[in-house]
Amino acid sequence: MIFETHAHYDDEAFDIDREELLAKLPKQGIEYVVNVSSEISNVDKTIALTEKYPYIYGAIGIHPDNTKELNEERFSWLKEKAKHPKCVAIGEVGLDYYWDSTDRDIQKTWFARQMELARELKLPLVIHSRDAANDTYHMMKESKADEMGAIIHCFGYGIEQAKLYLQMGFYLGIGGVVTFTNGRKLKEVVAYAPLSQLVLETDCPYLTPVPNRGKRNSSLYLPYVVKEIARLKNIDEKTVIQITSENAKKFYGIKQVK
Repeated sequence: MIFETHAHYDDEAFDIDREELLAKLPKQGIEYVVNVSSEISNVDKTIALTEKYPYIYGAIGIHPDNTKELNEERFSWLKEKAKHPKCVAIGEVGLDYYWDSTDRDIQKTWFARQMELARELKLPLVIHSRDAANDTYHMMKESKADEMGAIIHCFGYGIEQAKLYLQMGFYLGIGGVVTFTNGRKLKEVVAYAPLSQLVLETDCPYLTPVPNRGKRNSSLYLPYVVKEIARLKNIDEKTVIQITSENAKKFYGIKQVK
């Protein structure tokens, strides 16, 4: 069964049918989901989902765009939330120079602090990096993030950058972009990278794969991502599902349904 490593089911895009959709996932071949928080306001929503559904786990962290929300008091609160038994990672954290809506020094400060938190709590990292390849890599290197482990979520760089992260033992999160006609760079990375370091994700409700591009995304569309990975690597879809699921379970430390 498929392991969905990065979803945002707390998003208002799912308000209309969240329970119906989530109840459907195991029947449609989705074994586990990790719901990832991105701002203060959705941390508790993520935790609530993990408590309601046995197959949903959580990653707790603040997206770089939202690190301007953080201060010492809120960071202490975040740390306590991340101790929840179904929190399996710190994320999504990192750097985003595309939107540049938060000062880069603020982003770097709280990225470093959240990596420290992952080390303290012995949790891996879910990394968001957009138009910030060099700074992300060097900060992770400096923080010895390879000792915690990381998924580079929605990997968007080329083969040379992929090599650096793969050498550090990180996983690359592969989602709908790999199915896009203009996703050539990611297709090259997927063809190059070992399957043992790839995991499946949607980033739903965003980045819906072809042929549903433009619609709301969900874990139910992951088979399209599986199909494209299988094509690029010239292997069968069953192998893609099996290996990526094993990778995700190992990364998140999930051994059985709780």
